[in-house]
Amino acid sequence: MNAAIYPGSFDPMTLGHLDVINRASKMFDRLIVSVLDNKAKIALFSVEERVSILKEAVKDLPNVEVDSFSGLLVDYAREQKIHISVRGLRATTDFEYELQIAQTNRLLSKGMLDTVFLTTSLEYAYLSSSGVKEIAAFNGDISPCVPDFVAELVYRKFRNKE
Repeated sequence: MNAAIYPGSFDPMTLGHLDVINRASKMFDRLIVSVLDNKAKIALFSVEERVSILKEAVKDLPNVEVDSFSGLLVDYAREQKIHISVRGLRATTDFEYELQIAQTNRLLSKGMLDTVFLTTSLEYAYLSSSGVKEIAAFNGDISPCVPDFVAELVYRKFRNKE
């Protein structure tokens, strides 16, 4: 069985993330979408909320699991016995950043963790979670950016902050 991990903060999950998940799910027998619990970032949604959102978004993809982790991806991948990480790329600036991470992960894992890059579909190349949050903070329309149920959850978070 070939398996991969698609790690990320997913705060919030966008249609770009969902595009990568759908495409990667066709490439691997098992795909774990795993939310990174990054203590250095202030998140809009808790890890548990992000896991729940992702589970709802991928419920029709039988080979996709949703999980969370903290710490190093290489340690999590070793625990899961997975040797491939999936990362999405929007632009060349993403590539430079992601290449450094991929090379570092390969070094830390002693060559046991490789990274597969998937370029996002053109219609999602502009999307970022931070952009979605900024639009929503000013009550802009995020419906082209996230699934409908996610948009409602994002707007609710911002309404509760007021």
